[in-house]
Amino acid sequence: MKKKKLYLYPLWLRIWHHVNAGLMIVLILTGISMQYSSPDYPLIRFDIAVDTHSFTGILLTASYFIFLLGVLFTSIGRYYVVKTEGFVTAFGKQLRFYLYGIFRGEKSPFAVTIETKFNPVQLFSYNIVMHAIIPFTFITGWGLIFPETIVLSVFGYSGIMLTSLVHAIAGFFISVFLVIHLYVITIGPTTTTNLKSIISGYHEDIETEKTEEIDK
Repeated sequence: MKKKKLYLYPLWLRIWHHVNAGLMIVLILTGISMQYSSPDYPLIRFDIAVDTHSFTGILLTASYFIFLLGVLFTSIGRYYVVKTEGFVTAFGKQLRFYLYGIFRGEKSPFAVTIETKFNPVQLFSYNIVMHAIIPFTFITGWGLIFPETIVLSVFGYSGIMLTSLVHAIAGFFISVFLVIHLYVITIGPTTTTNLKSIISGYHEDIETEKTEEIDK
């Protein structure tokens, strides 16, 4: 059976994806070290962790705006548009597949096409992470780098403490997303198919025969 190749990941997006993933891993490791390591036996020495975390956060901010410009001004932006009609039902079908159907050998209810790269669960989660959680993370992160910009008291609580709390919670959700993202990579036709896609740019579908490309 011939394979259908869909060119879904332009070169700039692949480079951005790998750089962004690396930055997030560094931020997670340094954040965990600062938050949970014993002062006597730190995962990473505290001053090094703080400096690395801050510098990497600055790079992530720049990386995010590259992504945002790509969504706004290149063809990948269409993949992040949510069509509300029937979305809840479609989301439920895909969620059932992830929680139940996949373990029974069922086929995903939403195939990848040149018009629709994300299934409803991916579309929802990617939009929440990329357009809400990550902006919260770097906004609060910048606030902690420049604490003089933070409101001193909010309803009687320390503004710095609340900013730190929001930053840590956002970081936790990003960590969970990253773990789930790594798992989803393995559930293609083979365990490495999806990984190869983000390296080569081509998504492979074993059930059809044509090659298509999005605008580069």
